[in-house]
Formats: sequence, structure tokens, C-alpha cells
Amino acid sequence: MRVSERGQITIPKRLRDRFGMNHNVEVEIVPADEGLLIRKRSVAEHPVDRVFAILGRGQSADDLPRNTDDYIETIRGR
Repeated sequence: MRVSERGQITIPKRLRDRFGMNHNVEVEIVPADEGLLIRKRSVAEHPVDRVFAILGRGQSADDLPRNTDDYIETIRGR
């Protein structure tokens, strides 16, 4: 495998298929002790990041439930 004049490389098809590097998959190149590591970039958001701090959006501090149990009771209408 060679690096082109423009700095491009071609990953062999059998390796692309094996590691799921399909068309338009973003990759990142990370320095490693042995050289460079090419890996798929994770675009998936962590589940905690999706819900972090949603309990207080659009509400004043006095309107917020004090704990999870109170919040559940509030959204259930009890």
C-alpha cells in the first residue's frame, strides 16, 4: 500500500468489508506506539449525554421535582 501524492491511501476491500467501513464512513487516525491506528469515528451520542439536564429545561427551580420519585409522580399526574 502506498500513500499518494495527495496523502491518500486505499484500504483493501476485504478489510473495508470486514470492519464495516462503507461509503462515507468517517474515520480518525490516531498515533499509536506501533505507528498509526485508523478507526471508525463514533458519531453515536452516549445515552447519558442525550438526557443530561433535561429535568430542568424551561422550569424555575421552585417548580422542579426534588428527586426522581417526585418527578415520576409529576409526569404520571399524581
